[in-house]
Amino acid sequence: MNQYKKVAFYTLGCKLNFSETSGIAQNFEKGGYAKVEFEETPDVFVINTCSVTDNADKKCRNIVRKARNINPKAYVAVIGCYAQLKPKEISAIDGVNLILGANEKFNILEHVEKLEKDTPSEALIFEGDIKEVNEFFPSYSVGDRTRTFLKVQDGCDYSCTFCTIPLARGKSRSNSIEKTLKTAQEIANSQAREVVLTGVNLGDFGRYNNESFYDLVKELDNLNGVDRFRISSIEPNLLTNEIIDKVATSKRFVPHFHIPLQSGSPELLKMMRRRYKQEVYTSRVEKIKELMPHCCIGVDVIVGFPGETEERFMETYNYLNELDVSYLHVFTYSERDNTFAPNLKHSVDKKIRDDRSKMLRILSAKKKRAFYRDNIGKSFPVLFEGEKNNDKMFGFTSNYVKVKTNFNETLINEVKQVTLKEIDRDGLFLVDIHN
Repeated sequence: MNQYKKVAFYTLGCKLNFSETSGIAQNFEKGGYAKVEFEETPDVFVINTCSVTDNADKKCRNIVRKARNINPKAYVAVIGCYAQLKPKEISAIDGVNLILGANEKFNILEHVEKLEKDTPSEALIFEGDIKEVNEFFPSYSVGDRTRTFLKVQDGCDYSCTFCTIPLARGKSRSNSIEKTLKTAQEIANSQAREVVLTGVNLGDFGRYNNESFYDLVKELDNLNGVDRFRISSIEPNLLTNEIIDKVATSKRFVPHFHIPLQSGSPELLKMMRRRYKQEVYTSRVEKIKELMPHCCIGVDVIVGFPGETEERFMETYNYLNELDVSYLHVFTYSERDNTFAPNLKHSVDKKIRDDRSKMLRILSAKKKRAFYRDNIGKSFPVLFEGEKNNDKMFGFTSNYVKVKTNFNETLINEVKQVTLKEIDRDGLFLVDIHN
């Protein structure tokens, strides 16, 4: 039995990171550790990092300091994207003992056990060459009976000029459909009712296995034990008509897509090296809405990219304003080392970036309100969650509308047909639950 008994985790960034943290936590528990909260004075802190924006880097540094204040004698391990990209920068943070990159993070237990024996004075770095990362490590989140995030793909072969992810996670890779189905069956056996499929470039699943994401969707649709599958972010060029058609007639896949756009300006799309034109994006949205008028569509968009003139920004704004989508995820562009975008001319002033970001967030709120209003009086299945707040509980419809009702313990992790009655002051739907 190891000398250190308690481990705590802090996860930054995307849902993929959350699923990986959960898988790593399971390995620690198998190794004799008890998973505890950050504030419970753990013996080992594990911080799983993101590095999409500069804010993510800053937050990591703050979390390390918080960990040291809670237990100065604990070991602090930093893993994930930031660790892969800037290990030397992390090693300069006082109190960090271990830094593990893309592949080595899945061997963290072994590294921690060595730390216990050797107790080095300086941080140990194991980032590895990202070009040599080719193994796929499946993982899924646990602890929430309601919803599980299942990682089915990792890495990216794209070369978007703003993005560090290929440098942080390596080339695209995935398990076979057969192995993915086995993992999905494990989740089904755990009584989770909804599975969210996640990946760095989800639609690229299976490309090197002579399989496809569409093939996976078909097989998962026949998997017993899971009520819902939800597709997380998928590139518009990889969201095929076959996939859309399948979701529209599916027994288990819900009418909800999140499709990155990044810009509504054709010129900026070229400068970003995105692999689609605006017309492709428009056709995907139109196809979805034709088959599933009630479908929820989320959009990623970047503001303040180099060369984004006022005219090009308004192209994006007006395009999104007219597009039949439900909400926006707005990212303010930040320069990242070892990407091409900072070399481009006509950098956008940070205040202008912030102002444009606010404009799009306001637009997103309007889109969401309009989408919610369109659903008044309609009936949908809702999966209720265990969260309790002021004697209320919450859930999501199949098309990602958030609802609330009076707390009833018997509803937790149950799917109930409801009628969306009215939108309250919190912007959530009050519902009538069908008997």
